[in-house]
Amino acid sequence: MFDVIIAGCGPTGAMLAAELRLHDVRVLVLEKETAPVSFVRIVGLHVRSIELMAMRGLLERILERGRQRPAGGFFAAINKPAPEGLDSAHAYLLGIPQPVIVQLLEEHAIELGAQVRRGCAVADFEQDDDGVTVELADGEQLRSRYLVGCDGGRSTVRKLLGVGFPGEPSRTETLMGEMEVGVPQEEIATKVTEIRETHQRFWLRPFGEGVYSVLVPAAGVSDRAQPPTLEDFRQQLRTIAGTDFGVHSPRWLSRFGDATRLAERYRVGRVLLAGDAAHIHPPIGGQGLNLGVQDAFNLGWKLAAQIRGWAPETLLDTYQAERHPVAEDVLDNTRAQMELSSTEPGPRAVRRLLTELMDFDEVNRHLIEKITAIGIRYDFGEGPDLLGRRLRDIDVKQGHLYDLLHRGRGLLLDRTERLTVGGWSDRVDHLADPTAVLDVPCVLLRPDGHVAWIGDDQQDLDDHLSRWFGKPAN
Repeated sequence: MFDVIIAGCGPTGAMLAAELRLHDVRVLVLEKETAPVSFVRIVGLHVRSIELMAMRGLLERILERGRQRPAGGFFAAINKPAPEGLDSAHAYLLGIPQPVIVQLLEEHAIELGAQVRRGCAVADFEQDDDGVTVELADGEQLRSRYLVGCDGGRSTVRKLLGVGFPGEPSRTETLMGEMEVGVPQEEIATKVTEIRETHQRFWLRPFGEGVYSVLVPAAGVSDRAQPPTLEDFRQQLRTIAGTDFGVHSPRWLSRFGDATRLAERYRVGRVLLAGDAAHIHPPIGGQGLNLGVQDAFNLGWKLAAQIRGWAPETLLDTYQAERHPVAEDVLDNTRAQMELSSTEPGPRAVRRLLTELMDFDEVNRHLIEKITAIGIRYDFGEGPDLLGRRLRDIDVKQGHLYDLLHRGRGLLLDRTERLTVGGWSDRVDHLADPTAVLDVPCVLLRPDGHVAWIGDDQQDLDDHLSRWFGKPAN
């Protein structure tokens, strides 16, 4: 009997497993693939995801395997630098091979005690009042208190659950891959700059050692049901650029569409959805992996609280209440970005206008905070603007704030030195620090780093501790 079975060991599933293990939840992760993917696809961790890694003590090992790049140019690939004073100690993009981030998160989960079984696909399940019976493709049955589908856009769990997945089917196909080139970098840069004046779904970006990321429209090439070939890329490059740049030796080749869909519900009874199983959208802006990891971070401590028996009655429902609107916003901004990539005169005119508007700091800041997820504010009711937002990694007397969140517990940051977490001390840490750089007296942080309370009154604090962390232990 497991507490939680997770279908899918991608970044979302591995992150969720680790978050649950911080609270001693018995976790089994089922991954249908027998081995990690072999192709090396570079993905980008945005500011908020980098902050989450810092909160769990993972950042140093991830930085060792990634490549830092300046933040900026995210929205519709409009080349504007990030505004000055972005509200984060980690205001950069981290490029990292997808197999590496999956490996690091899986290793982290296993180190914490999660079990991972590869070559195991969920074929069916039934839930009752006490748990979920999961049937594997080979007929084996497993029992768990909860099941979470982190099994991608074609999620078996979501389909078996009968949850609607409304949205728009793919209308535009794009080829993307990594390969070596046979002409000088200067020649490529000049040609790409010229073409991108009119074709936004076109680029060749260097990744070092003669390897380039290549993106071209897929119109007019091989059947979308078949994997793309190097010849498909050559054909499209010649059509658009008049040359194929001598591309050769591909590392990986893929095709993606602009389908945009959002699950109607993130939870039905004891079965939940996270990551691409709950939402799909075009990769423009690089938000997909980040959105899934952030789903896991939001869900993990809440599901653990439910299993450990101290969750307030409605806590698990806040997962959908908080994350569904975030996904809606991501889907909307990717729709907008895809429109801005069109070669039609109308969208091109809008793109030129937006490019001008992004010279205003407020516009540029709003868009980059949206893409990097540091602008998210959950609705916790009326209160100061900081309420419901994440708190940046400020300096405290013990070092850095995020270093105090490695265990996945709540935290009271008390500048008055006269408050207490009392009977919640088994779930919430207390740091009395009058020197903390805050313009409010005290804040209560949830395990995901979002501000759950601001004030200096003990009774008011106790009420909010009860709201988020249940009844006191004594």
